[in-house]
Amino acid sequence: MSEKIGVYLCRCGGNIGDVVDVQSIADEVVSLPAVTEVNIQDYLCSSAGQGHIKQDILDSKVDRVAIGSCSPKQHLETFRSMAASAGLNPLMLEITNLREQCSWVHPDEEDATRKAWGLILGAVNRMKTLESLDSIKKDLVDKVLVVGGGIAGITTALELADDHEVIMIEKEPYIGGHMIGLSITIPISPCSHPLNWRAWKEM
Repeated sequence: MSEKIGVYLCRCGGNIGDVVDVQSIADEVVSLPAVTEVNIQDYLCSSAGQGHIKQDILDSKVDRVAIGSCSPKQHLETFRSMAASAGLNPLMLEITNLREQCSWVHPDEEDATRKAWGLILGAVNRMKTLESLDSIKKDLVDKVLVVGGGIAGITTALELADDHEVIMIEKEPYIGGHMIGLSITIPISPCSHPLNWRAWKEM
């Protein structure tokens, strides 16, 4: 089955569009093999912006989505939820960061646009290689492994032990880590050991 990749570019108001020549990227990307739809919006994250993508998915115009917008940290889950609601595997959608990685760090329009084009081209090429994965449901074992028996490991293990079976591994023949060798701690205490006697007894 041949891929049908939709490329959706966001001006992000002027945050991207004032520096990156989004139209020239759209003119280039439309000629790429497997790209079936190219769309530019002022705000892709808006209901209207998402609606364009969703409708293209529902109309079977695209089966993979490459978005050029702001940071994926901000809107990746928003777009993936939209894709899932339209029946597309959410992992078949990718966001390319044209704001923080292009327009906000490259004041020169030509440089920013060249970099943005490279990022979009990379995203499209990646989309060609993706295969749809299905979610797997698996029963989890209610056990926790804590690596390291220092004060952080001890504290973590004790906190988790109220609700879970805890297994701790430590490379040394004793627990306590660096705390064992301290005679004074800050805030000042004459000896660090009494602070942890209760923890060690519980361990």
